[in-house]
Amino acid sequence: MARVLVIDDEDVIGAVLRYAFLEQGHETLVAEGGRRGIERALLERPDAIVLDLMMPGVTGHDVLAALRDDAAEDDVPILVLTAVTQIRERQRCLAEGADKVMTKPFDPREVASVVDGMLNLPPVPSFRRSA
Repeated sequence: MARVLVIDDEDVIGAVLRYAFLEQGHETLVAEGGRRGIERALLERPDAIVLDLMMPGVTGHDVLAALRDDAAEDDVPILVLTAVTQIRERQRCLAEGADKVMTKPFDPREVASVVDGMLNLPPVPSFRRSA
């Protein structure tokens, strides 16, 4: 079981991802906005972070910079979720310290699977029946 911090300014994103991570057996922390996300990351020390890029005030870029500057957080895997699809933006996120970048809209189970991969965890088998 891992502790995953979701940093996003949209409540629904945190709720959807919380459910997807719960299905994987993970504890999920949610922080609304960049400033609160930095605070929770430094206080809670999550195993992985899912980070929105476009947030008012403290942006995902600001969060990346703050967390990668903190020695205790500089090796925590960070997955950036963004509505921005330009390759240049993806490259910028990776250069700033993101480990992976995915675009919105997204499949919550795919996000959970990617985070498991970043943490080197085996995939959780699905027990859902096919229609």
